[in-house]
Amino acid sequence: MADIERQTGAENGSVGVGLTSAEVQASKEKFGDNRLTEHESEHFWTKLRKNFGDPMIKILCAALVVNMALVVASYLGWAPEKMAWYEPVGIAAAILLATFVSTLSEHRNENAFRKLQEEASKIQCKVYRDGEIRELPIDDIVAGDAVLLQSGDKIPADGVLIEGGIKVDQSVLNGESKEAAKTAAPCDYKDEEAAVNFLNPHKVWRGAVVVSGNAVLRVTMVGDKSVYGEIAKELQSENERDTPLKVKLSALANGVSKFGYIGGVVIAIALLFQRIVIANHFNVSEIVVYASNWTHLLNDLIHAFMLAVIIIVMAVPEGLPLMIAIVSALNMGKMLKDNVLVRKIAGIETAGSLNVLFSDKTGTITKGKLEVVSFADGAGNDYKSFRETPDGLKKYLSFSLFHNTDAVLSGERSRKAIGGNGTERALLTFAAEDGSSSSGKGVVALEKIPFNSQNKFSATTIEGEALSGALGSPLTLIKGAPEKILDRCDYYLDKDGNKAGFSAFAALNQKIDMLAARSIRVIALAVCEGKIVNPNGSIDDMLPASRRWTLAGIIGIRDEVRPESITAIAEVQHAGVQVVMITGDRKETAVAIAKEAGLLNNESDIVLTSDELAALSDEEVKANITSIRVVARALPSDKSRLVKIAQELNYVVGMTGDGVNDSPALKKADVGFAMGGGTEVAKEASEIVILDDNFNSIDKAILYGRTIFNSIRKFIVFQLTINVAAVLINFAAPLFGQDNPLSIIQILWVNLVMDTLAALAFGGEPALKRFMKEPPKRRDEPIVSPSMWSSILTGGLWTFAISLVFLFAGFVTDRFSALSGNDTLHTGYFAFFVFTAVFNAFNARTEKLNLFDNISGNKGFLRVLSIIVLVQTALVYAGGQVFHCFGLSLTQWRIALLFAVSIIPIDLLRKAIASTRRT
Repeated sequence: MADIERQTGAENGSVGVGLTSAEVQASKEKFGDNRLTEHESEHFWTKLRKNFGDPMIKILCAALVVNMALVVASYLGWAPEKMAWYEPVGIAAAILLATFVSTLSEHRNENAFRKLQEEASKIQCKVYRDGEIRELPIDDIVAGDAVLLQSGDKIPADGVLIEGGIKVDQSVLNGESKEAAKTAAPCDYKDEEAAVNFLNPHKVWRGAVVVSGNAVLRVTMVGDKSVYGEIAKELQSENERDTPLKVKLSALANGVSKFGYIGGVVIAIALLFQRIVIANHFNVSEIVVYASNWTHLLNDLIHAFMLAVIIIVMAVPEGLPLMIAIVSALNMGKMLKDNVLVRKIAGIETAGSLNVLFSDKTGTITKGKLEVVSFADGAGNDYKSFRETPDGLKKYLSFSLFHNTDAVLSGERSRKAIGGNGTERALLTFAAEDGSSSSGKGVVALEKIPFNSQNKFSATTIEGEALSGALGSPLTLIKGAPEKILDRCDYYLDKDGNKAGFSAFAALNQKIDMLAARSIRVIALAVCEGKIVNPNGSIDDMLPASRRWTLAGIIGIRDEVRPESITAIAEVQHAGVQVVMITGDRKETAVAIAKEAGLLNNESDIVLTSDELAALSDEEVKANITSIRVVARALPSDKSRLVKIAQELNYVVGMTGDGVNDSPALKKADVGFAMGGGTEVAKEASEIVILDDNFNSIDKAILYGRTIFNSIRKFIVFQLTINVAAVLINFAAPLFGQDNPLSIIQILWVNLVMDTLAALAFGGEPALKRFMKEPPKRRDEPIVSPSMWSSILTGGLWTFAISLVFLFAGFVTDRFSALSGNDTLHTGYFAFFVFTAVFNAFNARTEKLNLFDNISGNKGFLRVLSIIVLVQTALVYAGGQVFHCFGLSLTQWRIALLFAVSIIPIDLLRKAIASTRRT
């Protein structure tokens, strides 16, 4: 790529210097900026209406209507006695409140998650402004801007190419997977097409992806007026597939729902048996008298039916989807602070279950701050800096570094290299250290072969007056892996820039090996007289066969291992995740870096080159995959093959990548980790974007994945414990002659506690380092583990047993009924049941004996439980006839709280026994 002056057209006027600040403001006022109108996935009222459309809610509302009709009939004198109006009104209010609160929480958290994603996902574009090139957010682009497009970029707006040529993937717009070639429009080009024509060779549209090449785009249409903007609503409203965790939760919900349906029906039958048979002392004549009062009989039938529906509503864990929304939103902000952007929630859910992670080296395990540390000519002479290079040799070195690259310098002052890949930016920075911004005026690029990891070289043909000298014009510049270049060189450039016979091949290879052993990557530079004749050919036939190459020198580039990567790799390995480093470096360099990073620790660890990997069959790779630690000189096809083989072994596979060629492997992996500094294509193919390109952030992504999974498991333990206890006691109590211990409206409050409020409480659980000591979850592992069933059944059965004592033991009932009647007993039991749930929340949130373990990391937990306690206390005194609450004395409070808190020592005993068995 030419230097910044030529690209901005300072010489030929093709691009100009870009818009000035005043022109940008004028364009924005006239045509607007490049923002797309935000599309809200689902309005709050739509979601609320959908939740009220739930079949159980519809049935409950229908029953309420019948109940209200009976109340009205009794007040009109059409029934033998008046019926209480407040219960159906209270139930209706409770249903409305519970549904409203859960819908509001889900809607707010889903929107918060989506907005955080959108804000962090803003694409950065290379735009010419005020005489220099800048990186700007996609929303800031205006009509008239000149935008530099490079391989892997997503085109930010509609427009016409004014310089260069590219191939683009327009499938997102027209469904055609075939790449389309686009070239610069001639000076007299006029866009007179009224309709969109994707075959136009000079026009490109927002949303298309640059597959190869470099070009400059003149923006003509922005924002909603672009073609992409017009179809954005359709693109945004596509339904996403359910994530693996949602599938597991759905299976659990179906199982729990069956339990609820059966329990609801059985409880309704038990209640009717109590009302009709037991309450009438099994006396047939009394039963006949009871049945003759049709309003009472119908009211009891409706009451039993509504109780069954309420039990089902409570048993069905509708809080699980809400839990996912809340825990995702609450953790999204934390993850962004740790440089982890979740594009698809499936990614972070699955990250916690990874078995194997195939990781790039550059910028992920290493710092990614590539620095040129040495340059040696073909005679083996070393130069520590660009300034030290002799002028004759420097001339051709400058040609290579300024022209055979996709990187450019961003300004006269900052001298920052942008665009291209990390290696090209490092080489350009090295060449610009003496203040140069160009390798000579009037040099023009004629043909280019961009670098790709398959060929491992790039080439550019240039011509111009500045090339006058020993080699002449045109001249082809080649840059790439030493093994691709050295053996094709018959000459080298001496200090004066003249050709000399190249005979130091062995000595130069020895120098390369020494640099590789020091984790220094080596790039070879060569030149060849003449022009590229076959740009689509291999390295052997791109130039005339008669032309032999001239070596300009070799450059050593160092990329130090991140100190935090060493710790992170060790932590990920201890978490049961196999880490495999995949790099384009030669084997010696890869081994040196892998040892420093802690990837090679045992004699059984395997290091393969791409050629060695290709020589193995899939079955041979499967037999050795657990020992593979490094793949050197890797090709993109190696990544896809390794992912496929690992998945065939039922492994959960993660893959990192940053380039266009990485996209297939990223998409194929269970979790694709794209690098924040990588191409937009790679980001689109991934589930998670690592914004700082740091392996340490991948470690954190795995930790957050495990944290989310564990938070959901805690919520399930809390909820199912209440489910088991509520269904059992509401079934058993009528059989012992007791009316249902919890009224319908009380059960609705309990349901609110264990769904919406519990989701808020458990959603903010902190990410604990000890989660990384747990083994990865199997792909087919059920979400409810044996230890969870132990907790659920212990807590549920204990609550049921202590409930029977509370309701039927004389030493308890006497202390309630002796004071203020049976209603006080029900008031006390209601308080006992809710406070049991509150105390059990402490049991559920940690597997430790210390119930306050890391509780400061989830302050929302204490806030939510405090709200439940305050509201419950208020209901005891102010609930009245609606909640069947009539206050409690101090003695009665002591009994209720003593019975409720007993669930803590019971669960601590269970944990102690389980811990003893594990040891």
